[in-house]
Amino acid sequence: MAEITRKRTAELLRKVFEILLDFPEGLQAKDVLQRVAQALPPSDFEKGNVASGTLRFDKVVRFSTIPAVHAGWLFKDKGRWIVTEDGKQAFQRFKDPEAFGREARKLDQERMSERLKTPAEDEIDAPDVSGVLEELDLEEAEDAARARIQAYLQKMPPYDFQRLVAGLLRAIGYHVAWVAPPGPDKGIDIVAYTDALGTAVPRMKVQVKRQADKINVGEMRSFMAILSEYDVGIFVSLGGFTSEAQSEARTQHNRRVTLLALQDLLDLWVRHYAKIDENERKLLPLKPVYYLATTA
Repeated sequence: MAEITRKRTAELLRKVFEILLDFPEGLQAKDVLQRVAQALPPSDFEKGNVASGTLRFDKVVRFSTIPAVHAGWLFKDKGRWIVTEDGKQAFQRFKDPEAFGREARKLDQERMSERLKTPAEDEIDAPDVSGVLEELDLEEAEDAARARIQAYLQKMPPYDFQRLVAGLLRAIGYHVAWVAPPGPDKGIDIVAYTDALGTAVPRMKVQVKRQADKINVGEMRSFMAILSEYDVGIFVSLGGFTSEAQSEARTQHNRRVTLLALQDLLDLWVRHYAKIDENERKLLPLKPVYYLATTA
């Protein structure tokens, strides 16, 4: 007998939106799932695992969001979930969770007429919804890979992480003049130039942080204080940046700063992977995995 009902998935979907509306820039999927579990604790059935080994509760929450994604209410970008303007309007318009979920399914079916219809409440693990489940499997695989890479980088010795970033800069085409040796670095980990002799401006000063916590506005200001008018700052942080820190970097006119969070770093690493020196490539070796792209 099914223990996951349309009512339950609608409540979970509504809670996802309620949480995300407090974060205009979005949240990572793992953080959303954690917050939803705290607000709507999993039942004994949801605490179990599905065949793939994934927690059933996480699977159900992800499943509940699929119609909202197809309806244009929810945007998922490399592990980050963001509510769209249409999603915000729908959240205000449909206060009842079941009505909210029903409207999302309706738009899903209207806009994606060739897709499988949303399965009945007792069919969440049934074979005839394989298209939807494949979509969830891919989403989960990408999130799991990203989390594993982040954990790997956060455990990497600080100097190796500096070498990794320096290797990436070289692959992009910059000339790395200096990488801070082990020990105090006074806020600068790497210095690079656009030319081999270092005579052209701007000069790039790079700071890298492996910490899981987001860089706050105070840390951002400290970094910007060591930049001259001839410098461009590059701040690499695996934990990302608070909204205040991002705003501080964007609104500065005399100090130019580029912010690279985990996903930005990974995107650049993959894009320039073939050009990265073999010694640095060994610091973060990646292997592509191909999935069948089903028509949505």
